Amino acid sequence: MGLFDRLKSGLGKTRGGFSGKIGSLLLGRRVDEDLFDELEEALIEADLGISTSMALMDRLRDRAAAEKIRDGEQLKEALEEELRAILDRGQRPLVTEKGVLKVILVTGVNGVGKTTTIGKMAAKYKEEGYRVILCAADTFRAAAAEQLTLWAERSGVDIVKHGEGADPGAVVFDGIKAAVSRKADILLIDTAGRLQNKNNLMAELRKINKIIDRELPDAPKESLLVLDASTGQNAISQAHSFGEIVDLTGIILTKIDGTAKGGIIVGIIDEMDLPVYYVGVGEGVDDLQDFDAAGFASALFETAPAEEGEAI
Repeated sequence: MGLFDRLKSGLGKTRGGFSGKIGSLLLGRRVDEDLFDELEEALIEADLGISTSMALMDRLRDRAAAEKIRDGEQLKEALEEELRAILDRGQRPLVTEKGVLKVILVTGVNGVGKTTTIGKMAAKYKEEGYRVILCAADTFRAAAAEQLTLWAERSGVDIVKHGEGADPGAVVFDGIKAAVSRKADILLIDTAGRLQNKNNLMAELRKINKIIDRELPDAPKESLLVLDASTGQNAISQAHSFGEIVDLTGIILTKIDGTAKGGIIVGIIDEMDLPVYYVGVGEGVDDLQDFDAAGFASALFETAPAEEGEAI
């Protein structure tokens, strides 16, 4: 399948639970306060998040008054425009440059697909011609290093790891030394996700960042958070919690294909004001895709993508 078709397929459950319900609610309706109340409830149920849903309704009320919107179909068009504008805010490229070592620190609670996502990123970068080294700094979870090792072997990239229970900072230090000596372009660091013990996690990540800043003071760095779309509004809570611990620079949203809660991406972008660099729309290596706001919106609303140069 092409990119749009894979996105459309991956967003099937979300589209049915979001676009279908919203369309049915607004079809043939007159715009009044009762409709606004019902639409706000529907947006919250579609996992856009309470704050984002309420803000959207305020903007729609203002537009309805200013543009004299009287029927539900017109309101639906206005809603789609507002959602597309939010999605557009979330699209920024993850810039990497060959010959310049970039450190990508990846965080996220256990179970969101963090280690698998890092493996897919490694495969993607290797395919694009980058020299990649993986760093297995999640030494708390027994299977994390083994899982990452399998991905390293599958992708044909190097990995730096210590034994279970080792000091994550020491692993990162060795990873940096290996990346420098081997002239790597990208150092991908897997970290622990023990959010339930926030103080320990904060201390661990602070130490890792201190080592990176000390050893590579001028290197570009990203701190990415992996979120599971199927957790819905809990993903926003996780984003806020990790944002208190790490200076996040971007989001990766996984498991969109298996949930009706893919609309959470709107709430994440709106509340966190962070780019979404990648979305996972399947289990395969190639199913970790660059986030394309226009393509995502088209797949969500089931409209054909615009031709190049044509506005969507």
